[in-house]
Amino acid sequence: MSQPTMKRVIKPEGLHRIEIEEVPIPEPGPGEVRIKAACSLISRGSELGGRYTREHAVSPDVMGYSMAGTVDALGEGVEHLDIGDGVVALAPHAQYTVRPARLVFPWDQTIVMPMPQGLSFDSAPYYPLTAGAVTWVEVENIKSQDTVVVLGQGLVGSLILQVIKVNGVGRIVAVDALENRCAMAAEFGADMVINAREEDPVKAVKRLTNGLGADVVVYAVGGPAGPAPFGQGLDMLALGGLIHLIGLYEDQPLSLPSDKIQGRKLLGGYFRTQAGASQSRRAMELLASGAIRTERMTSHRFPWHQAADAFALLYQKPGDALGVLLDWRD
Repeated sequence: MSQPTMKRVIKPEGLHRIEIEEVPIPEPGPGEVRIKAACSLISRGSELGGRYTREHAVSPDVMGYSMAGTVDALGEGVEHLDIGDGVVALAPHAQYTVRPARLVFPWDQTIVMPMPQGLSFDSAPYYPLTAGAVTWVEVENIKSQDTVVVLGQGLVGSLILQVIKVNGVGRIVAVDALENRCAMAAEFGADMVINAREEDPVKAVKRLTNGLGADVVVYAVGGPAGPAPFGQGLDMLALGGLIHLIGLYEDQPLSLPSDKIQGRKLLGGYFRTQAGASQSRRAMELLASGAIRTERMTSHRFPWHQAADAFALLYQKPGDALGVLLDWRD
């Protein structure tokens, strides 16, 4: 009797290659669960910048960022989950995946999270990035009177904006060069939106702050376009202010003149390793309550067998696409 098989997304050697591969369905080991996928979310930054635009082949295990589905099988010793439970997991794009059911040490990272009642499979894949946003905002320690500039309104920048907004602190300035993202930032409650194609964001922020500059600048651009906004972020940062680097995959150095960072703070990424338990719970609460507008952020849904088209859309038409889901429910 032949072993049952499944489909998964792979990235072979060569630029912009996305294919579907058929492999055996894995079995969970002790402490693991198998999840049958419903939806997975493409992370434009890591999956395009770190995989799609690279010549080398990528392991199927890291082709994907977040997937929501149902527990399909339990490994020995897993007692806090049942078959049929809705979960979201850090997982690749595949019809089935096997993941550790509890924390993975030494990173203290929760791979599988139970879905709260009322959270849909379309919204749940935003959980890992939302947990990241909660953690990033927490370490920024924003005060009520602070002016906070979020450079970039892709998935990460938009989630950071929404978390700051629901926290109710700071005056939020959103900056992007794409009109659709600027419009969404305004809809999500930014106090000021700057289209960087139409006006100088440094001058606009300095005017808003009476020449002082922003208290916090969040760099959420990354990619080849990142160095210019990073330089603008330094130029608009107030004395004593914080610039928080979150964007990645520039493939070139970010210029950091010593005179521009003097008297200012530079923070890289999480500061600590990963989102912890309290940040994870907070992220799930925000998603379940609708405070994070995932339905508005999702611009496209593709059936799993059109994964190559989904990646191509994100790469070729960033002005049209934001949150892109792969649907595995067929």
